[in-house]
Amino acid sequence: MRSLLGALLLFLFPAAPPAAPPKAAPEEVFVDRAKELGVDFVHVNGMSGRLYTPEIMGSGVALFDYDDDGDLDVFFVQGGPLGPQAGPQAAKPAAVLNHRLYRNDLVVGPHGERTLHFTDVTAESGLRLGESCRGGIGVAAGDFDNDGWTDLYVTCLGSNQLWHNNGRDAAGRVTFTEVTLKAGADDPRWSVPAAFFDYDRDGWLDLFVGNYLKFSFETARPCRTPAGAPDYCGPVPADAVPGRLLHNRGDGTFEDVTAKAGIAAEYGPALGVSTADFNGDGWIDLYVANDETPNQLWINQRNGTFKNDALLAGAGVSGEGRPQASMGVDAGDYDGDGDEDLVMDNLTGEGITLYRNDGTGLFEDVSRASGLQTPSWKLTGFGMAWLDYDNDSLLDLLVVNGAVKKIEEQARAGDPLPLRQEKQLFHNLGNGRFEEVGKPAGAVFAIPEVSRGAAFGDLDNDGDTDVVVSNNDGPARVLINQLGNRRPWLGLRLLTGKPGRDALGARVELRRLGKPPLWRRVRTDGSYASANDPRVLFGLGDTPQVERVVVHWPSGRVEAFKDVPAGTYTTLREGSGAAVP
Repeated sequence: MRSLLGALLLFLFPAAPPAAPPKAAPEEVFVDRAKELGVDFVHVNGMSGRLYTPEIMGSGVALFDYDDDGDLDVFFVQGGPLGPQAGPQAAKPAAVLNHRLYRNDLVVGPHGERTLHFTDVTAESGLRLGESCRGGIGVAAGDFDNDGWTDLYVTCLGSNQLWHNNGRDAAGRVTFTEVTLKAGADDPRWSVPAAFFDYDRDGWLDLFVGNYLKFSFETARPCRTPAGAPDYCGPVPADAVPGRLLHNRGDGTFEDVTAKAGIAAEYGPALGVSTADFNGDGWIDLYVANDETPNQLWINQRNGTFKNDALLAGAGVSGEGRPQASMGVDAGDYDGDGDEDLVMDNLTGEGITLYRNDGTGLFEDVSRASGLQTPSWKLTGFGMAWLDYDNDSLLDLLVVNGAVKKIEEQARAGDPLPLRQEKQLFHNLGNGRFEEVGKPAGAVFAIPEVSRGAAFGDLDNDGDTDVVVSNNDGPARVLINQLGNRRPWLGLRLLTGKPGRDALGARVELRRLGKPPLWRRVRTDGSYASANDPRVLFGLGDTPQVERVVVHWPSGRVEAFKDVPAGTYTTLREGSGAAVP
């Protein structure tokens, strides 16, 4: 009887199903590992309470293989105390008030396991901030003398610095010597972006230096918030100074050809620079992002001169016809049609700008339609770059932010630097649109900071892009990618000349079976005041079958390479491939 009653009750009131196990938290794409990896750099911005604008503009970071051992080392640009009365920050130890170089001591085990760690080698390298630099801002990386060792150019509030990489000495150390004056590469003005590129196809890297504003501590004017409180000043376009184009003579020195090349004709407060072949004629052009002034698209005329076609090409002002306060910039083929599109971040209230290239060097502003503008509207962007963070073969976008005007809520809370904003990561949906995925991609994206420089590259050589962020007056971040290498990938280092330097400006076409080709570019420039990994990394997505790799070298030569393996980095040298008509 009891069994019948129990069966009846069970039929009428069935037992509740067992509780589902709790969902696992989504795995973070990027994790900050700076501290455990030995990177303890802290930027010093020289705050003295007088609200000098240069305090909040730095600084950058470079990823480059300084010791030529096959992995990326990290160089941080230091700021330093500013002004005639620098305040308490001037009392910091000399080791703190210096640029910093960290050697990558990557160890790869027999089964592919990786141990990543960095060692501070600043003292033995000879790199230093020095008195003439006053405050470091940005950095460019490139082998300007074709000796096979990557050199550095540091931009400053004061005299810039050209650091020659001496290579490895008898004791196994790699050192640097400052050769700025000897090479004719000095610029005493306030410089921010710089880029090495071979604009005349003679095999030697030339140098563009972007200058910002006239500035002196004696004439610095006070500014205020809408509520009347003291604040940092914005740019005054009338105070802009022209940049410089330095032609490499091939003997370790540069010639100033700014006027001769036509670059001196127009200028603005330069904050970002990207070099690429925008009109598809095989010659490298120059795009300069200016602050609250029309940007410039300098088209290479193939005779040593340039012409600014930005306004005519649709890439000088927004689609509404307004100049914007552009900071970081990058070029890349986000829509897979084989040409270089342009993206840049701007001031709060402007949002990210995306210019889509039609293949001939004419651009359309698709910022709003792409989904990038609205989520970034409330932020001020600096370091940024295209990257395929998940190796699905589509270029995504990562942006680091930090205001330049006081954020009232932070100021009321007593924050000494009330400019903190969150970072953003945008996923390419493959249909011309992007989706913001920042906070789910890692806890670090929810931490508001005053981020400036960002350098992009594969620190652990595992086939995905990591990011190093330099925060103004704060600790650096080393964001390790934990996701991308789960998909197939192919990496390349492209060398030209003897003994071989990175072929900056080369375009690489990866042809896949049954799929459109993928295009990437060898570059170290882009982002904000920073230098990126010169290697090319292809995420292969769901089509890992590679037919061949076609390299369009900066010299104009086109070569095809077959049997390039996936899952590793392969070095390709100009002249070793099969010629393509």
